[in-house]
Order: sequence, then structure tokens, then C-alpha cells
Amino acid sequence: MENLSNGHLESFVKIPTIKFTKLFINGEFLDSVSGKTFETVDPRTEEVIAEIAEANKEDVDIAVKAAREAFDCGPWPRMPGAERAKIMLKWSELIEQNAEEIAALDTIDGGKLFSWCKAVDVPEASNILRYYAGAADKIHGDVFKTSRDLHLYSLMEPVGVVGHIIPWNFPTVMFFAKVAPALAAGCTMVIKPAEQTPLSSLFYAHLARLAGIPDGVLNVVPGFGSIAGAAISSHMDIDAVSFTGSTETGRKIMQAAALSNLKPVSLELGGKSPVLIFDDADVDKAVDLALFGILHNKGEICVAFSRVYVQEGIYDEFEKKVVEKAKTWVVGDPFDPKVQQGPQTSKAQYDKIISYIEHGKSEGATLLTGGKPAGNKGYYIEPTIFVNVKEDMLIAQEEIFGPVMTLSKFKTIEDAIKKANNSKYGLAAGIVTKNLDIANTVSRSIRAGIIWINCFFAFDIDCPFGGYKMSGFGRDYGLEALHKFLKVKSVATPIYDSPWL
Repeated sequence: MENLSNGHLESFVKIPTIKFTKLFINGEFLDSVSGKTFETVDPRTEEVIAEIAEANKEDVDIAVKAAREAFDCGPWPRMPGAERAKIMLKWSELIEQNAEEIAALDTIDGGKLFSWCKAVDVPEASNILRYYAGAADKIHGDVFKTSRDLHLYSLMEPVGVVGHIIPWNFPTVMFFAKVAPALAAGCTMVIKPAEQTPLSSLFYAHLARLAGIPDGVLNVVPGFGSIAGAAISSHMDIDAVSFTGSTETGRKIMQAAALSNLKPVSLELGGKSPVLIFDDADVDKAVDLALFGILHNKGEICVAFSRVYVQEGIYDEFEKKVVEKAKTWVVGDPFDPKVQQGPQTSKAQYDKIISYIEHGKSEGATLLTGGKPAGNKGYYIEPTIFVNVKEDMLIAQEEIFGPVMTLSKFKTIEDAIKKANNSKYGLAAGIVTKNLDIANTVSRSIRAGIIWINCFFAFDIDCPFGGYKMSGFGRDYGLEALHKFLKVKSVATPIYDSPWL
């Protein structure tokens, strides 16, 4: 990896001026009540990008009050769905018009590949808004055929004020996976972006105002999870919480919701996703899939293929080829179009990954390649592959959230299924085979929320996504996500002397 100077970084793309660093509450950018700020750091250079206003409990209270007023008295929940849709579509257009600047913000803030952000993440954000804009005028209840003299029907009503707590690994996509369905449902909201990556969320707030989203409907409060996130989770005037992040934090949010006003929560949590590669697989394609599955977004993906199981008939060939290819993986400046892997998002995450690598070595796993920092500046880590990994080792059980693969072999289908399910997590899994019977049997046997057969990261806006076991509950994407921001109300009226029920 080449240690690039700032001047060289500028040669790839123009680094944007940071325009928005304050809290966004009730349609205005404001300093925090305390006046406190925190640093957001560029993981490429370890240099401070900007000072961001830090929300505390008092700021969250002000934001919730604005959202409550907008819900109880404002126009957004009372608009026809088609009118909400027009504003959401305008917002999506503004995102497309500012795609390069937004992509650059996520790159300098989170170390994400600029090319991927611009080509995938930002268009995906716009598409998510369009999808839920299309659903906004199609929310309706049912009329029931009763056994009594009653006219009985149901209404689908917005749940109210929603708290969204957004992760740092996909700050753009997850912002809209939470916000868009809640907007379509007619909710108002308070959003806490991750403290590591607040820049794009604040820019989206600016665009939301330009699009015509009424004041108070969307409020963004950057801050720390232990303070601002905790205030959202325990707030008595927030009606629901949606969170993506670690299982540990998910537990705290669920507990806070239970101890406050019993608000419903939706949790998309950790993962330790297996991929099972069977003897009939094309080895070269399987190597590409497995590597992309663990190294995409530098392994900072909850669905990453961190546990790779290969059937013994092709194991030796697979191991040789996957190591060879991992050694050619290009780690460096995420603005460089030739680079495949940028820096880890933060120093804390970088240190955590290095610690897990050291655990793997000390527990007796064999390091085939990688395992060290890449370069002498920035939070870069080499692609890392371990073998001789026992199922009870820390690196086999805990979510590392970095470019670290554990590689093991299996004999039979039953053995593969057992290994795949030997995890407290159940978010995603992969199957690589040409045999339809194997694909059907294994996909129905693994306890996970999404199964990818001969592919990885195959998401679609219309397809619900979420976890089993300690990977959480509730679903993002699809109409399932819309429904979690709606409440069902039944209405009954007596019928007198009707010719039919």
C-alpha cells in the first residue's frame, strides 16, 4: 500500500467543503444547548475533518418536542399519501443532483470506496425514497365480514414519533432504509447518526428542507450512543425505535424501551454469517464470492461472509487460490478507482480488529495471510485469513466486523448445516453449489434471515431483511418495513335492520 499525501488524494476527486456541522431541529441548524462539540476524523489520514455539535439529553428533548408538535398538529400525517410522495420524490431528485458530494462525504467520514458510494449507495438512497413514495398512497385497512350486527373495519395509522439510530458502516443506505418508510407512513422522527459518520446525515437534512419536508418532521441529532442514543431509547414521548448496530447496544435499547413507555423496537443486530461451498462449485467463482463476501466495505458489514466452510473435495484447491487472490487485493486511498479496500472507519474499530487477530493467533489458529496494519498512516488492515480454526475460538464465534476470514472444511451436508447454525447470530448465509436439491435443503435448514445462493449482498428494496436469534427482529426494506411504522386500529359501528351483514 502506498502512503498517499493529501495532495495526491485531491488529485482523484475534489474534497468537499464541510457545510453542515450543527444539530438539525425543527427545520433549523442549531448549536447544542451545552455548546459542546465532538471531532469527526478522516480514517485515511487520522486528521480531524470537522467539529460536530454534540447532542445530549436536553437536545433530544427539544427535538422530540418538535417532532411531537409536527405529528400532533402539523400537516405531514394529515397530508394525502400522494402529497407526501411528491415531496419524497423531490428529495430523491436532490440526492441525485448532489451524488458526488454526498459520496465524498461518506468516503472522508467512513473510509468507504468513493466509486461504490457514488455508483451504488447514493442511487440506492434515491431509489429507497422512490419505492416508499410509491407506497405512501396505498396504505389502507380492511373491512371485515362479521358474525354480528356490526360494521367492523380497520385503519392503518402512523405510529407517531419515531427514533432512528443509524450505524456507521452504511450511513447513507441505512439512513433511508429507516427514514423513508417512516415518512411514507406519516410519522415524524428524531434521527441519531453514528458519531463516527454524521456528515452525510446532516447534508440529507439540508436537502430534506429544500425538498419541502415540513419543519419538525425530520430532526437530526448527532451525538454519542451512551447519551443521545440512550435519551432516544428511554424517551417517554417517542413511540417507536428502529436501530441497526451491535447486539450489545440492541440489548440496551430494548431494555430502555421496556422500562420507559413500552415502545416497540426494531433491531437489526450483529452477524457471523457462514458461506458453505460444496464440491460441485466452480472454485474460481467461489473464491471471488468468498473474498468479496468478507472484504467488501473492508469487512464492516453485518452480513459479511466471515465463516467460510469448504467441502473437503475442493478444499485444498480453494485454500491455495483464496490466499493467492487475497494477496493481490488492493488496499489504499478509497478515492483511487483502482483500490478495492479502504481504511476501517475509526481508530476504535481498527484496534478491535487487530485485537481479534491477536486472539486468533494466541488461541492456536494458523494465519495464512495478512494479520497486520497496511501502511503507516490511516486505519488500514491487510486482508486476513485464518485456518485450523476451532468452532469455540473467539474469532469463530464473535463478530469481528473487519477483513478477517476463518476458513474451515466440512464433509457432508449435515455437517455443513450444523457448522452454519453453530452461532448465536442468524442474519445471513451463503450457499455455493450447482445442485438444486442441496440449495433447497440447506437454505431451509439454516436459521438466518436471508440466504444467498451463488451470490452475495443480493439485496432488493422490495425484499424484507432482518435477523434470527441474536441478530435481532423486525425487518428493513419491503412493505414489512412500512408496516412497522403503522398501527392497526379497529372501528366498530352497530348496524340496525340491515338486509345483510
